[in-house]
Amino acid sequence: MKQCLLLLLVAMCGLACAQNLEKGKEINSTCAGCHGEQGQGGSRGEYPRLAGQSAKFLEAQLKAFRNRTRVNIPMYPYTQERELPDEDIKDVAAYLASIELPTQWPVFKDTDDALTRLTLTERVMIIPRVPGNLANGEALYQKQCVTCHGKTGMGRGMFPMLVGQYTSYLKRQMEKYVKGERPHDEEAVGGLLDKLKEDDLQDILAYITTLQDQK
Repeated sequence: MKQCLLLLLVAMCGLACAQNLEKGKEINSTCAGCHGEQGQGGSRGEYPRLAGQSAKFLEAQLKAFRNRTRVNIPMYPYTQERELPDEDIKDVAAYLASIELPTQWPVFKDTDDALTRLTLTERVMIIPRVPGNLANGEALYQKQCVTCHGKTGMGRGMFPMLVGQYTSYLKRQMEKYVKGERPHDEEAVGGLLDKLKEDDLQDILAYITTLQDQK
């Protein structure tokens, strides 16, 4: 019986301790200068939301910055091997992936005190709606984007979450993809965004801002 219990504890520790979230939180204190303590990004979308993104996606992007396959000069010094080795990348990616920023206002209990209410409210991240043809945006999203980013924009594996991301940031990334300044995951088959009109891209962005209501 004791042996079985010991084996169970070892197995549980193997799952829980796969990555060091406390170390990841410590590493994130450097990232917080731009991306926020909760990984919420910049208030105007100058820095993307990282909280809730998949660990696989975050790891891949940090390594892309380090390898300079994704060009972002401010990120270079922070992602060099001596500053951010692979294990640190995994830890901070796991920590950021574990942060949940709700996209709907909380429902308070009568027993919640002022501090609890403030804390819950500060974690909420609601992206304002943007103008666009929602019907066209939905049709394009379902045809071009859903396979990788999911029906509700939550992303899949190596593909990022779009829902709850700053619209201005997403628009800049779209422009980079179209200009070839940032490699897109579909680049090997000719890309997808560069085949769309500017109005179509705006419609997709407008539709994405409606997905947070479905989360």
